[in-house]
Amino acid sequence: MVTLNYDELEFRFRNYIIMIEYTGKRPTPRPGNSGGSSSNGERPGKSFGGPPSGSGGYAPRSSSGDSGGGYAPRSSGGSSGGYSRSSGSSSGGGYSRSSGGYSGGGGFGGRRNSRPSNGGGNRGNNALRGSKINIAQLIHKVEESAIVTTVPEQVLEHQFKDFLIDDRLFQNIHKKGYISPTPIQDKAIPEGLKGRDVIGIANTGTGKTAAFLIPLIDKVLKDRSQKIIIMAPTRELAMQIQDEFIGFTRGFNMHSVLCIGGTNLHVQARKIKMPFNFLIGTPGRIKDLYMRRFLHLDRFQSVVLDEADRMVDMGFITDIRYILGLLPKVRHSFFFTATLERDVEQLIQEFLTNPVKISVKMRETSANVEQDIIKVGSQDKKMEVLQELLIKPVFERVLVFVNTKHKVEKVAVQLRRAGVLADSIHGDKSQGARQRALQAFKDGRLKVLVATDVAARGLDIPNVSHVINFDVPIHYEDYVHRIGRTGRADKKGVALTFIL
Repeated sequence: MVTLNYDELEFRFRNYIIMIEYTGKRPTPRPGNSGGSSSNGERPGKSFGGPPSGSGGYAPRSSSGDSGGGYAPRSSGGSSGGYSRSSGSSSGGGYSRSSGGYSGGGGFGGRRNSRPSNGGGNRGNNALRGSKINIAQLIHKVEESAIVTTVPEQVLEHQFKDFLIDDRLFQNIHKKGYISPTPIQDKAIPEGLKGRDVIGIANTGTGKTAAFLIPLIDKVLKDRSQKIIIMAPTRELAMQIQDEFIGFTRGFNMHSVLCIGGTNLHVQARKIKMPFNFLIGTPGRIKDLYMRRFLHLDRFQSVVLDEADRMVDMGFITDIRYILGLLPKVRHSFFFTATLERDVEQLIQEFLTNPVKISVKMRETSANVEQDIIKVGSQDKKMEVLQELLIKPVFERVLVFVNTKHKVEKVAVQLRRAGVLADSIHGDKSQGARQRALQAFKDGRLKVLVATDVAARGLDIPNVSHVINFDVPIHYEDYVHRIGRTGRADKKGVALTFIL
């Protein structure tokens, strides 16, 4: 029996799995109009059904790409060529996820280890996110005398004592050392306390968690029958929200349930049967609990989507829309995002009522992160250069990002063999192993944490001195979130990117 982990599903399987969930039957593969095959002959192309607009098949992992097949899982227009997830790019078309898709020559060679080919093609209304990285975007010098704040031009209107919240909650906020709210908290908390739906647009590390937790905790203090559901894209971000919740509610006899993959589903189901006010989790696990009839979604009066754009990027849009559709029509909603992609805007239009939009996003990258590139010459020299950097005393707590799970383990093992205190975090590790590695890194027992982009969003790791991009990320948005792990709380940080 195969157990599906919804948190870690690769995008290429999502349409296939959704068909299983709703029909209960294994879908019959339907060939496209032109067939499609891998041009090196290793694997024949396959069509996973989808709308009848694709003109061929899908070769999942061929080294050269499709010669004429199309993959159009969510489109009405389709693409005229193929999509390959590995090193080669499609020779006759592109990738379509929406009404337009990529059409014409020069398709898209997958999300990893490939680039769009030169044939061009017209971009549809909802093409793959992200933009190509310009080397100039990886370089930014910080003056030694510079004093930088997250949003330097914004004037705060409130202190925490000004918010009309329960005095017990204010005391816990004060005990956590919070005195002045961040800009997103300053704007969002008063609107949330009024019961307004809130759209918060802000970079990672700007205090979004407290911006929705404070008004919602205050709501529960005033009415203990309230139930709130909070969705986050990754297990780590959900756990961070849980930790913040515990700090804000100390002594309140207020309970939450954490529902994430990689942990025992039946333990979570038992906790759901006990009294609680907050359910915090990832969309896949929340949907799984509902489908197994452990969870009743019609009992939640408030909902939060944190890092909504990231959830859309990870392919959770169908799960999110499904969950939101089962919540009560009249509800209190908070959507927080770094970017307003089309899918996120559609969710806002469909599920929010007269929302107030709050934007405090002033620039893509933190101004107090010094960014630079290191030319390593070849792939073989990357590890040698990395080890030479890590022996320097200034590299105190370092996050190293690579693009694949396999390479994460390879880099971490090589560093340990060289005497570096290093561990890894990626989607294939158990939740317990991920937590132990993260905690050791936070506590200073590890000098280096090697990670895929699962660690790039939402994690609040204090005092990261350096971020090293061992591999250049595919999209600039991924780069932004990677380097956002350093230079936090107005401290200076350094981000280095290896290029060949």
